[in-house]
Amino acid sequence: MKENIFELIEDKKYGLVRKEIIKLNTVDIAEFIEELQKDQAVILFRLLPKDMSVEVFSNLENDTQEAIIRAITDKEIANIVNDLYFDDMIDFIEEMPASIVKKILKHSKEDERKLINQFLNYPADSAGSLMTIEYVGLKKEMTLKQAMELIKRVGIDKETIYTCYVMDSNRKLEGIVSLRKLVISDENKTVEEIMVTNPIKVYTHDDQEEIAKVFKKYDFIALPVVDKEDRLTGIITIDDVVDVIEQENTEDFHKMAAMEPTEENYLDTSVFTLAKRRIMWLMILMVSAMFTGSIINNFQDVLEKVVILASFMPMLMGTGGNAGSQSSTLVIRGMALEQIELSDVFKVIGKELRVSMLVGSGLALLNFIRMYYLQSVDIKIATTVCLTLIVVVVIAKLVGGTLPILARSLKLDPAIMASPFITTIVDAVSLFVYFSMASYFLGIG
Repeated sequence: MKENIFELIEDKKYGLVRKEIIKLNTVDIAEFIEELQKDQAVILFRLLPKDMSVEVFSNLENDTQEAIIRAITDKEIANIVNDLYFDDMIDFIEEMPASIVKKILKHSKEDERKLINQFLNYPADSAGSLMTIEYVGLKKEMTLKQAMELIKRVGIDKETIYTCYVMDSNRKLEGIVSLRKLVISDENKTVEEIMVTNPIKVYTHDDQEEIAKVFKKYDFIALPVVDKEDRLTGIITIDDVVDVIEQENTEDFHKMAAMEPTEENYLDTSVFTLAKRRIMWLMILMVSAMFTGSIINNFQDVLEKVVILASFMPMLMGTGGNAGSQSSTLVIRGMALEQIELSDVFKVIGKELRVSMLVGSGLALLNFIRMYYLQSVDIKIATTVCLTLIVVVVIAKLVGGTLPILARSLKLDPAIMASPFITTIVDAVSLFVYFSMASYFLGIG
């Protein structure tokens, strides 16, 4: 179907384009628009029915949204602004340049402008910046019949009606009630009789990562957000939390690869920006790697006397780095899922110590067989390499397992203690242990 629509756009048969495009889901239409040139994207967007265009607009990338807002009329902007869900509008405004923001606010109602400014003042990664004000509020004195009538009347404009929120006259949150319970309970009962009191809630300045954990723990589809005085300020819905989880995972992925985190698409990011975000960490790692060179220089006499030692350096360093990365990945993941706490550091050390002894011994045995029996390497050298391998794996796994916990205790993101950082440390340690053992067992130095 998409190929057919592309052809119709090229032939400028816009009437047929409209008939074909409205058959698609709004998310698919947004993806299709992203594939077009900006001028074609604007034309196609203007062909959409009003109710469909708003949903499509909320699913577009920021640069495409900006291009559309710049191109359409003030009346069309007003239609989008008035029909967008409030949290989608906030997300949109946060990413737009000042000229576009002015255009948007110009078509907002006065009370809406005040709310927008209030929401924009919340920290970027807080509950306040995620929440929406489109929820159903009930009074505990209402009968269930009255509550259902209210939901039917206002529900069409709300982001979710599956959970309703009960407040007193000062908007203090008193309880929640599910639509399911409203439907199956006796309509003559009051909301107070069936509501859940002391509901789980978050506060406006709570961090978005912690909020995502609450959603995961309790399997919520919506969560109330209150201020310091427990007044209901808004709600956060599961669709926004899915975006947060993706954002946080991407951020951790970038940190674990020793890059500055970014939310921009890779193909849309300039080469200069990509280089700037990578070079700082690479410089830090390069400087720290100089210790490796210093160690080799200090043991130059050992290498000169037993040249064959140099051939085993890559294997020892690589194995150590890989072993450390395995441990750090598991511990970082365990901390992210709240399976590992700061107080578990000695449990982690104990477990990694036992694992590393088993793994190191197995690798050492395999290498000894290969070196002594297959390659006819001198037994002293083979022993030196294999004992070094055991020590390196043990140290690497202990470093990989404990550094992320140390980072968390220092209020740093554990993700920064991932592969590149740990590999650099383990490389230096591996060489120092290797040459020290060679000097001792081979009587050099």
